[in-house]
Amino acid sequence: MIHQYRLGGMNIVVDVCSGSVHAVDEIAYAIIEQYEKADREEILRSLSGRFEGVTEKEIGECYDQVTALKEAGKLFTPDTFQPLAGELKRRSAGIVKALCLHVAHTCNLNCAYCFASQGKYHGERALMSFEVGKQALDFLVAHSGDRHNLEVDFFGGEPLMNFDVVKRLVAYARSIEKAHRKHFRFTLTTNGMLIDDDVIDFANRECSNVVLSLDGRKEVHDRFRVDYAGNGSWERIVPKFQKLVRARGGKNYYMRGTFTHHNPDFLRDIEAMLDLGFTELSMEPVVCDPKDESALTEEDLPIVLEQYEKLAELMRARRKEGRPFTFYHYMIDLQGGPCIYKRISGCGSGTEYMAVTPWGDLYPCHQFVGEERFRLGNVWDGVTNEAMQEEFASCNVYARPECADCWAKLYCSGGCAANAYHATGSVRGVYGYGCELFRKRMECAIMLEASRLTEEA
Repeated sequence: MIHQYRLGGMNIVVDVCSGSVHAVDEIAYAIIEQYEKADREEILRSLSGRFEGVTEKEIGECYDQVTALKEAGKLFTPDTFQPLAGELKRRSAGIVKALCLHVAHTCNLNCAYCFASQGKYHGERALMSFEVGKQALDFLVAHSGDRHNLEVDFFGGEPLMNFDVVKRLVAYARSIEKAHRKHFRFTLTTNGMLIDDDVIDFANRECSNVVLSLDGRKEVHDRFRVDYAGNGSWERIVPKFQKLVRARGGKNYYMRGTFTHHNPDFLRDIEAMLDLGFTELSMEPVVCDPKDESALTEEDLPIVLEQYEKLAELMRARRKEGRPFTFYHYMIDLQGGPCIYKRISGCGSGTEYMAVTPWGDLYPCHQFVGEERFRLGNVWDGVTNEAMQEEFASCNVYARPECADCWAKLYCSGGCAANAYHATGSVRGVYGYGCELFRKRMECAIMLEASRLTEEA
């Protein structure tokens, strides 16, 4: 399968199943468009005279180069991965590598678009006890097989509302690492309201990454991210975020924003973050009921797609100026990973990755928490809802017929199971709107990396 597109002044050809990406001239681009539809002589005749100053012989030489790439397995590569999809996942059955610990099902903000119902996840407010968290860590160690690195995200609600337990859990994890030959990598996700010097020192000492919630422009952020009195939080959190990021040396963090129907022009929010001195950025499309006033609409789609392209142009320009910044969704390695297991098996929710509630219940991921049918078990008894886990285990890019002809399928690995479920009622469904956004992000990401490699060659 081949995907061809023009972006950023480049002609880009993606060979889906080999992962090869080619930046080509107009002649090669035209030949590749016709390569599987006509023979050599027909293609040469159709292109003869189209390119000023280019002879038919030269077009023929270009055709032969395309043929050589095909023979080398870098163009028109057949898909041989489908038989591996289930097998690769079965090999890691029962191995858990990451937990999302919901240490606080409560929050000090009242964000209108919150998928977690202001941290309550459609249930009662609660804080995780040290005993439950400790058992969760023991569960992770016991079910991690021979994996050395284990991932734990402190999540909520607002996890800093239970900061003492967070600190005690990290201390416990560190105390058992050596005996079990494990290493814990911690992430903290916070709205910033409770950040102080103690939090900053702890995060810099113990957390491999910190995710900071900021929606960009003050007026955009304060529209939704308000306290229970209805007051915006931007002015209170920005100085704290700046202090934390400076203390981390400007590394190993993400400013995570959300864009909605009210700010599809999210590039302005990216620019606002840059003006504040932040360079590790992410802007996510809102996850909410389609009937919600914040939900992205079909009318928003062309605006959002254009924003992604303009963002790529801005990143390319700033890189050339020596002022680069990172956008999470544009991080791609064209020379190495991800491995084929990741490409065809997906995110691992419900199998390799699970969320833990304050009561110790296990769910496939944080977006399923509170939906009883998805409860997998608990941290004492392990997974008892084996039928549900099997549904997630069999959920891969080849389990979705709609993905069969999509050029981006080995980049998204079938997409987000939670988004699919909330859009279609099935974890094997396809969230079409999200697919549109993902494909555009990948085109931009590939163009940016291809242009960088070309400039550095």
